[in-house]
Amino acid sequence: MAVIRPLRGKSPVIGRNCFLAETAAIIGDVEIGDDCSIWYSAVIRGDVHSIRIGNNTNIQDGAVIHATYQKSPTNIGNNVIIAHGAIVHGCTLHDNVMIGMNAVVLDDAVVESNSIIAAGSVVTKGTRVESGTVYAGIPARKVKEVGPELLEGEIHRITQAYTMYAEWYQEPAGNRD
Repeated sequence: MAVIRPLRGKSPVIGRNCFLAETAAIIGDVEIGDDCSIWYSAVIRGDVHSIRIGNNTNIQDGAVIHATYQKSPTNIGNNVIIAHGAIVHGCTLHDNVMIGMNAVVLDDAVVESNSIIAAGSVVTKGTRVESGTVYAGIPARKVKEVGPELLEGEIHRITQAYTMYAEWYQEPAGNRD
């Protein structure tokens, strides 16, 4: 069972039909929407400010979601992918966003809808990522537009895949393909 821990009078609120891996930790002022998956060793730590996560979002293995004390909450939209080892800190991610493996998004950054942050990139404090773009590098900069092939072939495909993977873990042992 995942660690779900109240802190300072705030208890995590988890939506319907969510998969929470046994080693995930969800602490304090956190609200997670419906049909989300929180994977192994992911940490969502709402101890210093609020964290809000929309529907159908997956937070993959080893990702860290945090905020800045009394300054910067974290808000994550619907259909968001936060890949393995990513750090999302005190920022806003709109709908249909993919944060690549080991990418970092820092305080007060805003990643608008239908955007991708490439693996290993660092989105610095206060950066605004335009809707429909791919940002890459350290510091992350716009490298191209997100066309229909990236939107469907990456963001939507991965979101659907993680919904399927979560279902595997909710089946009784022996019924998995």
